Amino acid sequence: MTSITRREFVESTTGLVIAFALPWRAEAASGTSATPFAPNAWLRIGTDGIVTLTVDKSEMGQGSQTGLAQILADELEADWSKVRLGPVPENPAGWSRRMSTGGSTAIHGSWDLLRKAGATAREMLITAAAGVWDVDRPSCRAEQGAVIHAPTKRRLSYGKLAARAATLPVPQDVPLKDPKDFRLIGTRAARLDTPAKVDGSAIYGIDVTVPGLLVASIERCPVFGGTVRRYDAAKAKGMPGVRAVVELEPSPWTGKDGTWGVGCAAGVAVVADTYWHAFQGRKALEIEWNEGEAASLGSDGIRAELVRLADQPGVEAKKVGDPAAALAGAAQRVEAVYEVPFLHHATMEPMTCTAHVRAEGGGCDVWAPTQNQTRAQEVAAELAGLPKEKVRIHTTFLGGGFGRRLESDFVSEAVRVSKAVGAPVKVIWTREDDTQHGFYRPASYNRFAAGLDAAGMPVAWTHRVVGTPIRLKFGPLPKGLDGSLVDGAEDLPYAIPNLLVDQVAADFLPIPRGFWRSVGISHNAFVTESFLDEVATAAKRDPYELRRALLKDKPRHLRTLELVAEKAGWGTPLPAGRGRGIAFAEWQPTVCAQVAEVSVGADGAVHVHRVVCAVDCGPAVNVGQIEAQIQGGIVYGLTAALYGEITIEGGRVKQGNFTDYPMMHINEMPVVEVHVVPSTEKQGGIGEPSVGPIAPAVCNAIFAGTGKRIRKLPIGRVVV
Repeated sequence: MTSITRREFVESTTGLVIAFALPWRAEAASGTSATPFAPNAWLRIGTDGIVTLTVDKSEMGQGSQTGLAQILADELEADWSKVRLGPVPENPAGWSRRMSTGGSTAIHGSWDLLRKAGATAREMLITAAAGVWDVDRPSCRAEQGAVIHAPTKRRLSYGKLAARAATLPVPQDVPLKDPKDFRLIGTRAARLDTPAKVDGSAIYGIDVTVPGLLVASIERCPVFGGTVRRYDAAKAKGMPGVRAVVELEPSPWTGKDGTWGVGCAAGVAVVADTYWHAFQGRKALEIEWNEGEAASLGSDGIRAELVRLADQPGVEAKKVGDPAAALAGAAQRVEAVYEVPFLHHATMEPMTCTAHVRAEGGGCDVWAPTQNQTRAQEVAAELAGLPKEKVRIHTTFLGGGFGRRLESDFVSEAVRVSKAVGAPVKVIWTREDDTQHGFYRPASYNRFAAGLDAAGMPVAWTHRVVGTPIRLKFGPLPKGLDGSLVDGAEDLPYAIPNLLVDQVAADFLPIPRGFWRSVGISHNAFVTESFLDEVATAAKRDPYELRRALLKDKPRHLRTLELVAEKAGWGTPLPAGRGRGIAFAEWQPTVCAQVAEVSVGADGAVHVHRVVCAVDCGPAVNVGQIEAQIQGGIVYGLTAALYGEITIEGGRVKQGNFTDYPMMHINEMPVVEVHVVPSTEKQGGIGEPSVGPIAPAVCNAIFAGTGKRIRKLPIGRVVV
């Protein structure tokens, strides 16, 4: 098909759109101009046998596109060597669900949908083959990209059946495979995006080029919420290659009337023939800023306000039993305060976006490394003054996302500059731009108290989270509560009979906040698992054994914890100078446990030697990619634990590059062992779960080895 009606688009069952194929470049996808077999929106099979899969998720290094392809191809019984990935659909408004990639939802959120799509095509191909041979359909089966007639061993490839299958009606309620018959799911299938990344043909945001392309570099107000007072563009316009200078008004991150805003800083864009020309022109600009009220913001003042607010009653997130009475009657009481800083996403590819707004309603094209195509289209359409259907979002590979590219501020800038100059424009951020104009993981101040009975078991637990809410960008907080601030705290997995978790929100509205990989778990796993270690110490209990006792009624959690302890050799002797720490976290329903082996040098430097991780994510799709994601989450969380901190002075982010916002170096990387629990439990995500436990595992290991308790991140140097 080359077009569809609105009615055809919305006709679907259980989320699987069956009545159409999305319009796309058929010849480019299959190498043939013959009518393809395209029974649904997710796949097409050309007469050459090439199976092209459409996925609506971004590829940012996490490998989800390959995993999604495995799900569909397994049900289809495709030949993996003939499977290709088509482009992410360009019109999110014409898709059957919001198009975005985040929260570790790509695989489990598409599991049923893609299995049904693959099975539908498989059954149609079997029916087509039975018709060609004039045999009973039950005597035929699909296998490795072909249909086989069992009695005669005759074989027809999918390519030869494609044209006939395309004429058949689309069946309803097709049978799905028994999991014991999976051939691709649960294996280490090679990633489909690797060849392009190896040979250099992969297109990232910074690689986009189109006819007539100009490049822009933007000088943004360094103070949150500041505006342009005046600027002189004469010197910039006189620089070689400079074509235009465009002032950009700020776009608050909270939006109008408390709705979700865009979050662009005020700035002046220099548009030129090349990036070098644009950047040199930018340096020649003479700008004065109205810094505004945020110029008084600083890290010391922010912390002081968090401390002050901790004395105020919080909004109740969860209450079980009577914590106050249990604390008052406890045989022993344990108290502590834990703190975490603002964090930057630090994607390896800084923000970049290309946009072309054509005159007189001619449409808009956006080329973006985005995690959120639907939001990017909405923003571009509003700014270009177009209906959403006239904005096409071309999704490139992403040089890292971690939640940063859920935002559309970089899309907004490119669209506004393109509209102003009447040409396609690529906006490229510097590393300093990226660090100082991000959406930061919230800082928080956490006050704990626990009560122990005479046997040393916790009978009460209170946790007050004082933090800077992310969800204010979506409007006022329902009942004053931001779930992302208490995620991983209110759903504490341990069986403690009396529990209170409450939250106090500190606005600091000028500071943009965003979803950082593992969101609330990233800070609450650290504070809760570290404090639980303190509870174990006070109770004179082994930290692992205490966790076992508190998880005895949760078999999924318990077997994951026991596996990591077994594989890490918990309780066995360590080399001199090393400590061993354990931690557990849940990114529902995925559960993850880690053990770290750590030493502290004479200079106070922390050395993480070994990390053992066990994870239960339900049915595994690509075991190799699960391991890679766990390893990536560990190094991401470990980098933040050791070094990560955004500090503010005079309303400005002080950090600018990897010199003062460092990443771990390869020689610092520990040996990481990943153990995937064979599981038929509810399927969960894998991108987030390993980020949270690494900081507490390392800090608990530092205590085990040195007696020094770490209650504030980053760890930095440890003074013993």
